[in-house]
Amino acid sequence: MRIDAHHHLWDLNRRAQPWMDGPWADPIRRTYTLADLTPHLTGHGIDGTLLVQSSSSYEETAELLALAAGEGPLAGVVGWADLRDPALAEVLTALPAGLVGIRHQVQDEPDPDWLTRPDVLRGLGALADAGLVYDLLVTPRELPAAQAAVRALPQLAFVLDHAAKPAVAQGDWQPWAAAITALAALPNVSCKLSGLVTEADWEAWRPQQILPYARHVLDAFGPGRVMFGSDWPVCTLAAGYEDVIALAESATSQLDGAERAAVFGGTAARVYGVVVPPSAEFPGR
Repeated sequence: MRIDAHHHLWDLNRRAQPWMDGPWADPIRRTYTLADLTPHLTGHGIDGTLLVQSSSSYEETAELLALAAGEGPLAGVVGWADLRDPALAEVLTALPAGLVGIRHQVQDEPDPDWLTRPDVLRGLGALADAGLVYDLLVTPRELPAAQAAVRALPQLAFVLDHAAKPAVAQGDWQPWAAAITALAALPNVSCKLSGLVTEADWEAWRPQQILPYARHVLDAFGPGRVMFGSDWPVCTLAAGYEDVIALAESATSQLDGAERAAVFGGTAARVYGVVVPPSAEFPGR
């Protein structure tokens, strides 16, 4: 069983993606469908995936859930919800089946302590009550608040996206590395081995520049709390799907078979509570 625990699909004919806020995004400024992704999954033996929100929209979340309800490799959706909404519990109850987690673009909030606001913590508690996971989309700036939120809600499973986006291109190591170690000491948080290639120099990155960050994540969390994610199609700004897979396989090359199986599927299945059927059950894959 191999799971890609982090990818996106979006339809620019339905809605804009506000985070595409400059010419840097032009290479991916188009619609991406499941049909575009499927050849990559087939080519690399990926049995199932987790589809992650890309805009702060209930409408998008509903569309992603509808897509995941169809036949295919989508094992679950990490959607968006307003954590500050006092009626969040009722909103979550009304969403269709297939929702396994919630994410908000905390990295875009002006307040680095946004995650520790009382109304946000209340919303995170509602996610725990609903049996959902919370994906942390943060940068090193927000890691202290993320650690405080994880500590405040031991009943909630958190997943750190993209290893908190270390500044790989600049070669920055601290305080990121120490903050990752501190966060990993809390047992209710896991980490995605994803998104590192787009934090490197898009035109001139080399594996040896990225691998120390990936291996620090593995050392800090352990393979039982690390999961592979491609971050496709965002990753294509810097690398192809095959390059991202190769980096993850290189980072995990010193692990034993059971540990690699955890990173490439087992951790995601356990944390998000998804069941991935064999690839043969997906026609055309």
